[in-house]
Amino acid sequence: MQEQGIVGRLVGGMIRRSVRHRFHTVYWQPPKASLTGPVILYANHHGWMDGYLMFHVVTALELESVDWIQEFDSFPLFSRIGGLRFAAGDVSGRAATIRRTIRLMNDDRKSLVIFPEGTLHRPPELLPFGRAMESVARRVPGVRLVPVAIRTELSMHERPEAWIALGEHHAFDSLEDCRGRLESQMELVTSSEKICDFVPLVRGRLDVNERMNIGSVSDRRG
Repeated sequence: MQEQGIVGRLVGGMIRRSVRHRFHTVYWQPPKASLTGPVILYANHHGWMDGYLMFHVVTALELESVDWIQEFDSFPLFSRIGGLRFAAGDVSGRAATIRRTIRLMNDDRKSLVIFPEGTLHRPPELLPFGRAMESVARRVPGVRLVPVAIRTELSMHERPEAWIALGEHHAFDSLEDCRGRLESQMELVTSSEKICDFVPLVRGRLDVNERMNIGSVSDRRG
């Protein structure tokens, strides 16, 4: 299970409550084919809540995963939901985390959630990918990679909406190939026509006018 023990369930519950409270709705486009570990899910990193959203994705996919966390020392309990320390400037610590990840993926068939740009930044561009993902991909035989595009927008509702699109899984070729695939996937979440085909992943908090309109709430929740 993604949530390990009582502490893991408490952390998972906190994440779910936070997403429900802060978002109006989180939509996604699930993968066309079922996924079994080990898988590398690599996503853009344009929003503070991206890690929380990816927690919902791997939970929905039933993929037991690990996630590298740069600010792990501020969130040590996240280790109970798969978080691994990946602190900036700690070269030896990062190397140890990469080796541990490779062992977990090979021995326990765990998957990896990674933000290969390496840092949170403003949209819309993608930064160059770091080489850590390549180090893992080349040392886990048969691993499949899945580009995950995330878009968060505050526009039509009191709280932001998010759209998450999972691309087709593929074998590792190069970081440039992966970046190109993610760029293509980003086109899906930035197209107002294409996001109409997404389905809800998380129902969040309704707008104040929606909460006051019983008929609107019934239609939306029905």
